[in-house]
Amino acid sequence: MTGRPRKHSLTLRGHRTSVSLEAAFWQELQRLAAARDLSVNELVAEIDTGRGVSSGLAAAIRLYILEAVKAGR
Repeated sequence: MTGRPRKHSLTLRGHRTSVSLEAAFWQELQRLAAARDLSVNELVAEIDTGRGVSSGLAAAIRLYILEAVKAGR
């Protein structure tokens, strides 16, 4: 993985926010969203709903991607 995290703007349930992710994570997030026929915003909203309060959104996204890659999705 190369490069520093970069901010990406999202809209979650009508509210604008941003997350900082490395390019490889952002690309995989886009691929996973497309594979499920979802927008990135929709997939991140699902991840956000399931993350609980003890985890930051960017960390929850990275963990979701890790689990998806390990599961071969």
